[in-house]
Amino acid sequence: MEQVPGSTDTRSLLQQIIDENPGIRYRELLRTTRLANGVLTYHLAALEKSDHIRADRESRMTRYYPPRVSERESEILKYVRHEPIREILLFIFEHENCTFNEVVEYSQKAPSTISSHLKRLREDGIISVRYGEYQLYRISDRELVSDVISKYRPSYIDKVVDSFADTMEEL
Repeated sequence: MEQVPGSTDTRSLLQQIIDENPGIRYRELLRTTRLANGVLTYHLAALEKSDHIRADRESRMTRYYPPRVSERESEILKYVRHEPIREILLFIFEHENCTFNEVVEYSQKAPSTISSHLKRLREDGIISVRYGEYQLYRISDRELVSDVISKYRPSYIDKVVDSFADTMEEL
């Protein structure tokens, strides 16, 4: 494949952005870099092929990570990058063995929204549930979640995207 002029600089920039924002979405990269869609796709594919980045593709979203971020960290990071879920995780982290109603009351989100978030967190093994008179939620691996949360610093773009996603979720 022929080398594109300026491709080394572009790839270095993309690697830097992904390294500073592990779990960044494709659309965020598009907005941040202002590259054309095809150009961004081309450079990301080259970086991924050369193992300089790793892409996690889910149903409608692709997130990019530097190779230093483990698979398990990336599973947690995708939730930490989403403000409402991050807030739920922090609440459960601080209030071990909390109930569903306590999470709903704290978050001030619809119970169906909280139920959906908790279900996904439980399915990915990030939280666990102890059954008894009430379902009690706790973080499965407190040390790992704490480490990921402390490494992450939400960007302005994340806040804007989260705000938009929240608005759409409430409709």
